[in-house]
Amino acid sequence: MRKGNGRSEVDKGALDLDHELPASTDGGDHHAPSTSTGEAIAPESELQKLKAERDSLLDRLARTQAEFDNARKRASKEQQEFRDYAVGDAIKSLLPVVDSLERALQVKSDAAELRGGVELIYKQLQAALTRLAVNPIVATGEPFDPRLHEAIEMVETADAPDHQVIEELQRGYKFKDRLLRPAMVKVAKNSGH
Repeated sequence: MRKGNGRSEVDKGALDLDHELPASTDGGDHHAPSTSTGEAIAPESELQKLKAERDSLLDRLARTQAEFDNARKRASKEQQEFRDYAVGDAIKSLLPVVDSLERALQVKSDAAELRGGVELIYKQLQAALTRLAVNPIVATGEPFDPRLHEAIEMVETADAPDHQVIEELQRGYKFKDRLLRPAMVKVAKNSGH
């Protein structure tokens, strides 16, 4: 086959089919035109073959899209189940603290005993948080760090170095290396240093 203008002679022959076939009304036997290589082109069977191939490719595409959607939904469901399991595990470790608080509220005692019970419950809660990898942020006496501390007030003082945390108003916490909540602090402002 010789190429010319980017098309082979077979392509040209296929394009010129309408011109080579005479409009016949006599019902005569017309043969498909032949190419220069002697092969007969059957446009109807070629068209049917292309339609079948197209339908097959569209079916494969639809199946692939459905498989992708199912995989995405399955992964999303598994992530949600994992989150639910993790939260459930965290809540389970806090239930003994709730039990202790309920027992403390039922007991009639004086202020010293109540304080001792509350301190015990606080220690239980801190232990539960530590098991969950939740740790408090050290603030008082540390240099102010805007990544860990939130300054609520600057206090003029000569008793502490400039930009040192002098009081913690609310404790901050980290989960592993991620900040859950910054510590709210008062920061020293010392003009002498």
